[in-house]
Amino acid sequence: MSAILSFQDFSFRYKHVSNPTLKKINLDIQAGEMILIAGPSGSGKSTLAHCINGLIPFSYPGEITGELFIRGVAPQPKHLSDISRVVGTILQDQDGQFVGLTVGEDVAFAFENEGIPLEQMKIEVKHALNMVDMLPWIDRSPHECSGGQKQRVSLAGILSMSCDVLLFDEPLANLDPASAQQAMALIVEIGQRTGKTVIIIEHRIEDVLRQPIDRMVIMDQGSIQAIGTPDELLATSILRDVGLREPLYVEALKHLQPEWKPTDRLSNIRHILSPSLTQALHNWCRPVPVTTDADHKSTVLSLENVRFAYNHGPEILQGITFDLHEGEIVSILGNNGAGKSTLAHLITGMYTPTNGDITLNGKSIRHWSIKKRGQPIGYVMQNPNQMITQQLVTEEVALGLKMKGTDLKQIDEKVREVLETCGLYPYRNWPISALSYGQKKRVTVAAILALEPQVIILDEPTAGQDYRHYTEFMQFIHSLSQQGIAFLLITHDLHLAMEYSDRAIVLSQGRIIADDKVTRILTDSSVIKQANLAEPSLSTLARQAQLDPERLLTHFIQHVRQQRGRLTSLATDQSTTLTGENT
Repeated sequence: MSAILSFQDFSFRYKHVSNPTLKKINLDIQAGEMILIAGPSGSGKSTLAHCINGLIPFSYPGEITGELFIRGVAPQPKHLSDISRVVGTILQDQDGQFVGLTVGEDVAFAFENEGIPLEQMKIEVKHALNMVDMLPWIDRSPHECSGGQKQRVSLAGILSMSCDVLLFDEPLANLDPASAQQAMALIVEIGQRTGKTVIIIEHRIEDVLRQPIDRMVIMDQGSIQAIGTPDELLATSILRDVGLREPLYVEALKHLQPEWKPTDRLSNIRHILSPSLTQALHNWCRPVPVTTDADHKSTVLSLENVRFAYNHGPEILQGITFDLHEGEIVSILGNNGAGKSTLAHLITGMYTPTNGDITLNGKSIRHWSIKKRGQPIGYVMQNPNQMITQQLVTEEVALGLKMKGTDLKQIDEKVREVLETCGLYPYRNWPISALSYGQKKRVTVAAILALEPQVIILDEPTAGQDYRHYTEFMQFIHSLSQQGIAFLLITHDLHLAMEYSDRAIVLSQGRIIADDKVTRILTDSSVIKQANLAEPSLSTLARQAQLDPERLLTHFIQHVRQQRGRLTSLATDQSTTLTGENT
């Protein structure tokens, strides 16, 4: 059986770059396969995707060695439009893919290019939208859709082109947990129903593996490190080795039983527990002491009955009341459209509450300007392109310090410190336009951290970042919180919320429906349903073992934090030893 996509000793080097980004790629993908391509930032997975959909070499020139065949034909002599008839791409940023004023017009675009008669076009458009459950939105603007709905519209547009291969570039980015699960279920359903080849590039491995995936391709440093079924690769340490996170339940089970075989079927959470493992899980989950440090810390930020509406329209936020304490990390959770970003805009002064008050250190800031709030309250937007104003990385990070009139020597020292913390020091002299989305995100984070505000609001702080950089960055955030800086994390990442937050506030339809420990929230089925959250895989594992889910989640998070603390102490000791040897 011939492969629909075949890489044979394929290497690629971008023009004006000395080293190849892809090195000796050998990969055959069969028709109808469901493939996950994963790897840390800079591993080459996006470049591999550009080779598959024809953007390389047609839009990104460079040097190619080896062979790539698409349906048995080398793409180089062809035109990009020829490849797009075979490979349809759904971008991470769906807004950049829309061309029509309505959902129907957008899906019809491909038919118009093919000269399909109008009456047939109407039938085909409705058929494509019906496949993705978006037919009721046919006359609405695609920009009125939620993140998950936008993705469905993009998918309908690709389905209308009858492509043999569907390529998804981080399809779960910016989706709330429940929407991410629905998106993956739809992607797999479409692949199975149509027989198309589906290739998914994604960081959120646990969310992808909730659905049946045929094979995983793990990349690092421009090379393929492993290819295999989920059962084959989960039984190894390959994900951890390249800096990716294993599903949480796999992480917990490997702590209890380090050695696994592919025949153990680690991908099947509902049938993995043996009697001995179940007993080991019970023995592991001892009672966890409750800490209430935040109760003894001073309140930095306080919201009292805050309400907001656009131009006297319906209220977006209703009666928001909570306190943020010194050194506290609080996650703001909720579905897309719940009001999380609006809340951040109110705190930073971009919007003014229609009622209620916001205080900082006991003083009302309701009438403070954005500039006045900018020193004590830092805000990192979700989209880095909305914040970047300078050409080079160092210029962007130094900008706020320069505007404050900081001494040049202090600027240099601070810029170096935050760039090293955010993993950006090797790129310090790079033009920002040459960076990936995740790297741009880290630049904006570094620029805010350089100003050392009292409160920092991070809107999806880990979006576009691999687990290694995610961990390094969040450990730095944790160290800042220990120095007294308070953090609000607006996030869909439930793992982030569980591992690093002192508590979480859950919004649904503009109201706070929960303000509690994250483990308690994520084991409350009512809150999960209202806020479009998703049950953690550890909860499923707990029920299989007849354990209290909150007990297992709490113990697992305590275990992870203790491990992180030991690693941090070890790194500090090694650094101190090396410093002593060099003096």
